[in-house]
Amino acid sequence: MGERSDWAAMRERRMAEHGAADAYDAARLAFELGRAVRDLRERRGWSQAQLAKESGMTQSAVARFEAGGTVPTLPVLERLAAALNVSLSVSFVPRDAAA
Repeated sequence: MGERSDWAAMRERRMAEHGAADAYDAARLAFELGRAVRDLRERRGWSQAQLAKESGMTQSAVARFEAGGTVPTLPVLERLAAALNVSLSVSFVPRDAAA
């Protein structure tokens, strides 16, 4: 049980650091975008290589994106959406409703 409380204390200290909450939010966004694209790709029965070919990307770029390792530009999101035959929708949602 000591390890969990040590981890919680460390996380609390880190999240109190300047910019930590913003970095956490950016990482969460990257992860959620990647997961959404991976889910769409898998529903189509495509490999990462197939999505890469259809979107004009490399397989490694698709893999990094799906793992949450990068936050793509809007043009990249548009290419992925077109390749997956879906519409890209960007919206602003009040923070209290997004949680």
